[in-house]
Amino acid sequence: MSEPITPLPYAGIRVVEFTHMVMGPTCGMLLGDLGAEVIKVEPIDGDNTRRLLGSGAGFFPTFNRNKKSIALDLKQSEGVEAALRLIATADIVSENFKPGTMKKLGLDYDTLRKLNPRLVYVSHKGFLPGPYDHRTALDEVVQMMGGLAYMTGRAGDPLRAGTSVNDIMGGMFGAIGAMAALRQRDVTGEGCEVQSALFENNIFLVAQHMMQFAATGRAADPMPSRISAWGVYDVFTVKDGEQIFLAAVSDKQWAIFCKAFGLAEMLADPRLKTNNDRVMAREWMMPVLRSHLASRSAAELSAVFEANELPFAPITRPQDLFDDPHLNATGGLAPVRMNDGSLSKVPLMPFTLGGERPGIRLQPPELGEHTDALLGEVGYSAADIARLKAQHVAAGTSE
Repeated sequence: MSEPITPLPYAGIRVVEFTHMVMGPTCGMLLGDLGAEVIKVEPIDGDNTRRLLGSGAGFFPTFNRNKKSIALDLKQSEGVEAALRLIATADIVSENFKPGTMKKLGLDYDTLRKLNPRLVYVSHKGFLPGPYDHRTALDEVVQMMGGLAYMTGRAGDPLRAGTSVNDIMGGMFGAIGAMAALRQRDVTGEGCEVQSALFENNIFLVAQHMMQFAATGRAADPMPSRISAWGVYDVFTVKDGEQIFLAAVSDKQWAIFCKAFGLAEMLADPRLKTNNDRVMAREWMMPVLRSHLASRSAAELSAVFEANELPFAPITRPQDLFDDPHLNATGGLAPVRMNDGSLSKVPLMPFTLGGERPGIRLQPPELGEHTDALLGEVGYSAADIARLKAQHVAAGTSE
């Protein structure tokens, strides 16, 4: 466990979440990391992300720390009744099911706000209300229709970004909306519904490219073929086929770069005087620079760039980050329980509070790990709980 920060800002806030996959769980994870008590309501056989393979194998341990688990069958009326009792104690309800699902269960915002006007209800969807809201969305779907895949891939070859950017950021915006709604509740005494959506999140991400067109009248080229804003800003293949990203993004950095690598003639060349000059000269300038640096190792180049405070980066694979000295020295990784019970390390939230990273107070829960305790809190006797389990309304380990 990571050392807790005391007091955490959302301690005392109770969240009941009906979420799965990435978007909704990200919202709850963020609130949980900041101190909220997050109760994950799972189906009897558990969140499907507990069983995913391939690129989804890490979803559950990544996005479900600092949560409790209760397993309920919401297709049975007694399962819904148990959920309603929990919601009656909650400040926030969070969900990311298909439109209409929560209404069919009687767990939609319009129903719940009549029972608790102070409730903040966070709804994570593919689209905000409008012509598209009936469509089924995935991260990849909105990346394709929202311009991000076009910008990431080469011309004629749209490519999704290499992580679940919209799911993760959509969950973050859901959490930010919940925080804003809690603050508003402090003023008005009433909660409200917060809506976050994959498509609109994606549009926010590509806004800079939209506005480039608005400002210049020229369409943004995909990133692999774009006109760079900086003269030296690229991946170089160097000794033994290694690759490294190197940059010099100002006239001062260009001068330092040229002096560090014995490029006095290029520094004096009037065609390369300013950054904009170098951008226009990239077609002939970059091959010269690539040839000049090709015999040096990535480690040697890194040392020179670091010593001269120039931007650089090794080309790192995700699995290499477990051993990153900076992440390990600064507490950026913490032990987390995997689906099979083994321990790994997981990245914590990328910010500090008072110099500390919000840590892991609760490991990702076993299915129904807190069912008995939570049902007991809302008035169910031990006999009641045993009956609900026998009828497969609830499931979980005995406390």
